[in-house]
Amino acid sequence: MRAQQQRALAIVPALALLLLPVPDHRTEPIVPLEGVIAGTVRNEHGMPLTGAQVFIPGTAHAARTERSGGYRLEGVPAGRWTVAAALAGYRESRAEGVAVVAGATTRHDFTLTAIVPAASRDETVAVGAAPPVASTADASKQAAAERYAGQLQAGHPHAGVDRRYRVRREPWNTEEYGRIYENRYLDARSNPLSTFSIDVDRASYSNVRRFLMQGQLPPADAVRIEELVNYFTYEYAEPTGEHPFSVAADVARAPWNPDHRLVRIGLQGRRYSSREIPPSNLVFLIDVSGSMASPDKLPLVKQAFRVLVRQLREEDRVAIVVYAGSAGLVLPPTPGSEKPVILAALDRLEAGGSTAGGAGIRLAYDVARRHHVPEGNNRVIIATDGDFNVGTSSESELVRLIEEKRAQGTWLTVLGFGTGNYKDGRMEQLADKGNGNYAYIDNLLEANKVFGRELTATLFTIAKDVKVQVEFNPARVQAYRLIGYENRLLAKEDFNDDAKDAGELGAGHTVTALYEIVPAGMPMDVNTGTTDPLRYQPNPEPVSGRTTERPAADGPARSHPDEWLTVKLRYKPPRSDRSRLLSETVRDGDVRGRVTGDFAFAASVAAFGMVLRNSEHRGSAGFEQVLELARASRGEDRDGYRAEFIRLVELARSMGVAVIRE
Repeated sequence: MRAQQQRALAIVPALALLLLPVPDHRTEPIVPLEGVIAGTVRNEHGMPLTGAQVFIPGTAHAARTERSGGYRLEGVPAGRWTVAAALAGYRESRAEGVAVVAGATTRHDFTLTAIVPAASRDETVAVGAAPPVASTADASKQAAAERYAGQLQAGHPHAGVDRRYRVRREPWNTEEYGRIYENRYLDARSNPLSTFSIDVDRASYSNVRRFLMQGQLPPADAVRIEELVNYFTYEYAEPTGEHPFSVAADVARAPWNPDHRLVRIGLQGRRYSSREIPPSNLVFLIDVSGSMASPDKLPLVKQAFRVLVRQLREEDRVAIVVYAGSAGLVLPPTPGSEKPVILAALDRLEAGGSTAGGAGIRLAYDVARRHHVPEGNNRVIIATDGDFNVGTSSESELVRLIEEKRAQGTWLTVLGFGTGNYKDGRMEQLADKGNGNYAYIDNLLEANKVFGRELTATLFTIAKDVKVQVEFNPARVQAYRLIGYENRLLAKEDFNDDAKDAGELGAGHTVTALYEIVPAGMPMDVNTGTTDPLRYQPNPEPVSGRTTERPAADGPARSHPDEWLTVKLRYKPPRSDRSRLLSETVRDGDVRGRVTGDFAFAASVAAFGMVLRNSEHRGSAGFEQVLELARASRGEDRDGYRAEFIRLVELARSMGVAVIRE
């Protein structure tokens, strides 16, 4: 009996607990720890500004304004923040101490003031005269100014309205750009084949933007027209067949020369979601030398990589290697699920010391190789200003190393940062040899573009060694010129040579190439060059001011009167050494009158590049024509990139200056 009573008493507390009221957690509000900053950006006249960058310095929070000028920064931790707004052609505006309340929206509007080039920084000189020089050591600069004055008299696009020009003196720096020799016109009968490697790099556009935002016109060799054109995406048909990309081609009247035609060739890579791409084995190779100490270098590098880290998956791995005098591993391969660990390693990085870039690249490749992921994305991502000034810095030695690691399945992406000592030519070459891409990060919004909106295209290659060969029909085309791609030209024999390296295409990437052609029957107004008569073979015979070759000994040439040209492409699947072929023919039905839509916008960007380069082939192209084309073809422009381009053209037009280095 006593045992039963004890058991009953033991049950009482449990019953009492069951009878206690149970709190309904479903009704308890979840208190957020983050808030929103939203508002509008307008100019001093109250007009909304589209495509302005609104960001919190030192963080990954950034947005672009929409057509109404509105912006929205979401997920901002509660507290007080400095918020900035910037736009090409306007002075940056910063607001200190903007309060963010958890679960609420804080409104802050910006007013940006247009930049007017300061006359005090310029020297006004009459056309035909040269600016004064301080000493005989400046004689070469005076000669350059005199040559520029002659160009103005000949119709240079930057000429002033009163036959006077301004010369802006730029502080001395050590930036380096590879020399570009513009493609010339070729005779379609004696040179029917044009062959080149595709290019999906966009570094030149953001670098040109940086110069313009600083109030300077870019050096001519910093302007790679194909990279300007390919900075933007275009609406091409999605691939539907066995190949990972589609090909389209059409022809229209060249805006800067009505007697010529413009050929557009467009590629559209198949799109994949982040869930569909294979696991990534990434090694961040970060330059922490003394030259990276400025705010637009290492601090921006950290912000850029934070954007990428936020999107890593559990199956991805990241290691961090740094170099400055010597190289070191600061983070071993770490799963993407351990984001706090990766971000903490980034935050600890500091700049100091000299630069041993070669040692850093070797260590990064070794780390990537030891943790190689079969069938995965194995890639080294280097962030630097390119100033390799200590240690193994021979370009040829670095290129051989990168080519060797490329063959082993580890590819290279190059990110450029900073100003003053930027080595553009070197970094472009390293990315090309490493089967990777090359971008210049001038602000946090560009980092969001490269590692946010275009992450799969940046990291996931769907086709490698992509080559283009165009055969022109002499019955329709007298002469042609490839616009841009000077660094990507190939010999005609390289097209069928699978051992020849070429460009890579990322998931969702679009690639656009433009040719300017002189149609058959039009007056020949371009120079295709001449050669001495041949001694041992039949010589071309002049016909109507141009030349044409006699029919081959085995019979007359085949004629396809309705065809203008045929585009052939070769590519390899990412893990294959055998190429595949596809082709597209342009016929009369693909020829239109004037350029419209995406075609017109691509033409406007190409024209802008020719004007900035002061190209001898620019025809009637000038800033006004560029603006007219771009404004008419801006389209939906969801991200505001085309609106930003229009403002950059307006900014360049407002300068009209020549740069003389001191």
